[in-house]
Amino acid sequence: MSTILRRTANAAQNASRCRLFSSSIAARKDLVQDLYLKEIKGYKAPPVPKDAHVGVVKSYSPPGAPKAPSLPSDIASELTAYDASEPTSASQPAPQSSGGETVSGADAYLSFLEQDLPKPEAHHH
Repeated sequence: MSTILRRTANAAQNASRCRLFSSSIAARKDLVQDLYLKEIKGYKAPPVPKDAHVGVVKSYSPPGAPKAPSLPSDIASELTAYDASEPTSASQPAPQSSGGETVSGADAYLSFLEQDLPKPEAHHH
């Protein structure tokens, strides 16, 4: 009787081990994926009419040919006029505000940024 119990116990253990390694999970198919692939394979794009581009694409027109630069006829007089002209200096002093006037512009802003910061007052207790 003990041998029968041992055999049934071993059979039960073997059966439980077989259930753990079931291949039914791998055999299942993904229905959504199958339907998706079937629809993609069966899709046919509608034919494009020959005049579909009309109104969407602009017609191409090549630009005009560039003109060759021409040299001035009187170079000597232009050079003397250039030499006689007064050069402009980029290092002009920033406009100072007098009284209650406010000066606006890039130079006033830059002069404001270049000013020294006021020193913090020490708090005495």
